[in-house]
Amino acid sequence: MIQVLVPGALRGESGGAGRLSLDTPGGVTLGAVLDEIAARWPRLERRLRDERGELRRYVNIYVDGEDCRRLSGLTTPVPDGAEIQVLPSVAGG
Repeated sequence: MIQVLVPGALRGESGGAGRLSLDTPGGVTLGAVLDEIAARWPRLERRLRDERGELRRYVNIYVDGEDCRRLSGLTTPVPDGAEIQVLPSVAGG
């Protein structure tokens, strides 16, 4: 089971859920997890990836506390029991 934590700003796209439980096998990639999200919550997935399937610049995704961009991006391995946290970037000053 993989847990995806959805921030308040994106919960409207996940049916109001703040935590999504995905019953996927361990050892999948972050891209595969996002594919599963696309199948179940397509509006949420469109806020996470662009039309080319790449992560949107203003969205940060962490796998067990590690920024996926500092790991392997969409090919980052996601072990069984992992927690994925989605955080939209905050800008301004």
